[in-house]
Amino acid sequence: MKFSLSGKSAIVTGGASNIGRAIALALSAQECDTMICDLDDETSAGVVQESKDLQLKGRVAFLRTDVTNIAEFEHALRETLNFFGKVDILVNNVGWDKMLPFLETDPSLWDRLMAINYKSVLICTKSVLPHMIERKNGRIINIASDAGRVGEPREAVYSGCKAAVIGFSKALAKEVGRYSVTVNAVCPGTIIPPENEKGKLSLWNEPELAKFSELRDRIVKAYPLGRLGSGKDVASAVLFLASEEASWITGQTISVSGGYTMI
Repeated sequence: MKFSLSGKSAIVTGGASNIGRAIALALSAQECDTMICDLDDETSAGVVQESKDLQLKGRVAFLRTDVTNIAEFEHALRETLNFFGKVDILVNNVGWDKMLPFLETDPSLWDRLMAINYKSVLICTKSVLPHMIERKNGRIINIASDAGRVGEPREAVYSGCKAAVIGFSKALAKEVGRYSVTVNAVCPGTIIPPENEKGKLSLWNEPELAKFSELRDRIVKAYPLGRLGSGKDVASAVLFLASEEASWITGQTISVSGGYTMI
């Protein structure tokens, strides 16, 4: 089924690479104008150009934005409203982790992980929500993680942040449902970035990639569908939740993880 988003506009945080890139391009393919808020100028520009090369119908634009800074994001929101006129969809996608045993982490790392993976969701949602409430329409889609549902070793703080995103999504859904604003969380499993993005992403630098390659066969066996995911897998779920077909779905947590979790 094609989930038409013609006439809609969206903000995608962390939309320059991997899952965010796939979401931005998928929204544009469904005629949704999309603003990427990211700190990576080069890869963001690459997504904008890719949308043009593919002749996608939705406009894709980019604003350099630190989404952990409320002033910066509020500026980006104002620019987006000037550019597109409205924001129908907010995809809080930005995320980052450094895989370490908990006892090898320190407070400075905790602060960074919490800022990127949880505080950014609070900042962007609080900024966009008044606009959606005023229009009595909106879709907020938070990209969490299966790590937030079941916990993952070497990702204790990250798992905690993503669990917080899930809890926040459920609570907020109860608050804003009366304004026809839905809030849902999507939990990816292990997502493999495109080959041209490996090495650019923190979890896919050469040392981590080498470790992952050694474990890949064992990791795949934990997935009932027998493969790891791609950004397109996650983007498909986002398109559904952003569409009118999902207008009676809110406060839900959807795992896109090949059956890794079933709770």
